Amino acid sequence: MIEREDGRLRVTVPMVMANARGLLEAGRSALGQGGEVIDLGAVAEADSSALAVMLGWLRTAEARGSSIVFANLPVGVRSLADLYGVAELLSVA
Repeated sequence: MIEREDGRLRVTVPMVMANARGLLEAGRSALGQGGEVIDLGAVAEADSSALAVMLGWLRTAEARGSSIVFANLPVGVRSLADLYGVAELLSVA
């Protein structure tokens, strides 16, 4: 689901409603105390639940005093973030 690879957290499954709760918890567990890069380059399918998961990870990181940068954001997720007006909340590398 989420693997640590080359100093990044890499999401390896579709970010869709069926996986949302598991991804949210897996990401929360994997987040360290420092800044993290979450690589979404392997995400082949995503829906609007991806944004909810990403915002959940951001809230968790903020509560822990750390930060997240998202890398390789899928085009569809970027479009949804623009559509819903939350793109400015996502730090994108």
